[in-house]
Amino acid sequence: MSLLSSFTKNSRLQAAIKTVAEARKNDGGKADQLFIKAYHEFEDVIAGDLVLAQSLYNWGFALLQQGRTKSGETAIALYKEAVDKFSFCAVVDPNFLGAAIDGGVALMELARIKAVNMDDGLYLSAKEHFERAEKIHKGTAVYNLACIYALMENDDACLAALLDAVKYGCLPSQQEVLSDPDLEKIKEKGWFLDFIESLRPVVDKTPSPEVAEVAEVAEVLPEKNVLAVEVETEASVDAPDTSEAAASSDGDVAADAEDSTIIRSEHYKL
Repeated sequence: MSLLSSFTKNSRLQAAIKTVAEARKNDGGKADQLFIKAYHEFEDVIAGDLVLAQSLYNWGFALLQQGRTKSGETAIALYKEAVDKFSFCAVVDPNFLGAAIDGGVALMELARIKAVNMDDGLYLSAKEHFERAEKIHKGTAVYNLACIYALMENDDACLAALLDAVKYGCLPSQQEVLSDPDLEKIKEKGWFLDFIESLRPVVDKTPSPEVAEVAEVAEVLPEKNVLAVEVETEASVDAPDTSEAAASSDGDVAADAEDSTIIRSEHYKL
């Protein structure tokens, strides 16, 4: 931080402190207005401090991870502290994506360990975190939202979120989706089974070059000559190549095999 920047922040801090002092001299609506003004001034002091934001996020992340190793009140206390750190990080840098996502995750895990109902503020706050993450970077928290909607049994919103997860390439593997406890309420529903079925790989039905060549020749030759063409094609494919090209090294053959595997993989993904 430069000397000028440090001086500016200190001036803003002193102004905020004076505003609080002024608020304490007043009461009612006037006092409330001054307190709110002071809060905004404090926010301005810490806004944009990247080191502070990174520190708060990683502090919250560590608390989240430790909370997962504990149970009962100890875990609850760690999750709450993690949420506080993520929230403070968001104040410093409103566009800090990790704080939005992991803050929502910490809230969901806190709600789960406390066994609260779906209309509890913890789940609603988690949903707000994920929605904020989506505004920062589209697609990053859409699967998390799908889980929230599944818990709420909002089928239409859940399906829309799952389809968006596919669209943005952020859907976990089928195995992870099917074993996700947050989706337990929808796993036997017809629309969800149809969605899972739609994710299964499409078998590539494109004919091989040899078959395609035979088909093309068959279209122009008399029927009696088709068999001869097929036999000749098969013979040319199966017969060993005695030309100089056949004297290529084993490495070249391996490279060809790898190429064909890559092609099959690409078709498999489609």
